[in-house]
Amino acid sequence: MRYPRYIGNWKDEYRNKLRSMTEIADMIQSNTRIFSAGWGGDPIALIKAISERRETLENVEFCSNNSLGLPFNEPRNDGHLLNNQWFLGSGARREIQAGRGTYTPHHFGKQTRDMEGLEIDYGIMYVSPPDSHGFMSFGTMTAYSRYLVDHAKIVVVQVNEKMPFIYGDTLVHVSEVNYICEGNEPLLTIPVIPTNEKSEAIAGFIDEFIEDGSTIQLGIGGIPNAVAKLLAHKHDLGIHSEMFTESIIDLMESGAVNNCQKSSHRYRSVACFAGGSERLYNWLNYNHFVEFYPVSYTNDPVVIAKQNKMVSINATLSVDLSGQACSESIGPKQYSGVGGQMDFNLGAGMCPDGKAFLVVNSTAKTKEGIVSTIVPTLEKGSFISTTRNDVDFIVTEYGVAKMRGKSMRQRAEQLISIAHPDFRAELRKEAEKLFFI
Repeated sequence: MRYPRYIGNWKDEYRNKLRSMTEIADMIQSNTRIFSAGWGGDPIALIKAISERRETLENVEFCSNNSLGLPFNEPRNDGHLLNNQWFLGSGARREIQAGRGTYTPHHFGKQTRDMEGLEIDYGIMYVSPPDSHGFMSFGTMTAYSRYLVDHAKIVVVQVNEKMPFIYGDTLVHVSEVNYICEGNEPLLTIPVIPTNEKSEAIAGFIDEFIEDGSTIQLGIGGIPNAVAKLLAHKHDLGIHSEMFTESIIDLMESGAVNNCQKSSHRYRSVACFAGGSERLYNWLNYNHFVEFYPVSYTNDPVVIAKQNKMVSINATLSVDLSGQACSESIGPKQYSGVGGQMDFNLGAGMCPDGKAFLVVNSTAKTKEGIVSTIVPTLEKGSFISTTRNDVDFIVTEYGVAKMRGKSMRQRAEQLISIAHPDFRAELRKEAEKLFFI
């Protein structure tokens, strides 16, 4: 455990710890584990410098969350750098599906607990430039950065002038790190996914359930963006989420979100990481209306349950007629990660007046053609992300199916009613064979 020290000459300590990327890369030894901050917190220039040394390294495990710009997703890294992602996104999906890496299942809110006992030889992350007292901000990826500072044997930060200084429990002092390097490359951005007729229809159904004064958790994607657009006419909404996205800016600037009725962190939007455009990162910089905290706090179901009228909105890939939701795989092929879906589903479910929505388009396009995402039973090998015992609402562009407190017969009937019309007859036939109806 490291502790910040007040020192009047912190600038001297900063200079003494300053190293080049190459010098830090040369420190990495074989048979070690590097844990990076993930998402937009991965220090890309530093990772690139380490990758350039890969042929001299053996059995170095690189752990991160949804890395967006890894330079070593290549077969030649086998035996040199092992890519271990704790959330799977487009940055490493193809490589891990091809066996050039691995995935660690976990609930995002429990990540630091699941990291306990891991030997973390090097903790690396982006930080903002220090303030006048020597404190740097974890910026866009606070989730488990503090854990890395407290538990990694060697802590290396890459100071990037483009990293926003975000308030909350986001600070690390110069005295707490072992080495510092500097690199001001642009932060990796995530494009805003446009809405379409399906996402707007789904958003319209959810909009009817959200009351003024509710606290909202929004994810990323076309459907959450469509929901955010419709919520602009609401009043006194609050934000308690794991991810801070572009659409939340629009809600705050419209006045729909003012956080005045939250049970905690009143007048502040709370999250643990951000992903979006340069506009988002600039907007977050020194913004007192936003606070980031560790994921062990933001995603704690008990904390979530205490929010006023908590509403969670998360996407899934397929749902069977009992209400089981698969949100992270296509059959046994890992496609994504569960993230904080269950954290917020459970928290909203425990909250008085809380509501948890799982959203999905009624059909998906595959190599075999158009298929229904509402299925009699999940495809063999699928990983269940939200169990049928915990699911609350399922929403497609055809309507809302209420699961909580419903029998198998009622669930099957409701889910068939929101499936695409072309598949309803076959779903009913299969439901009868299974004695669901």
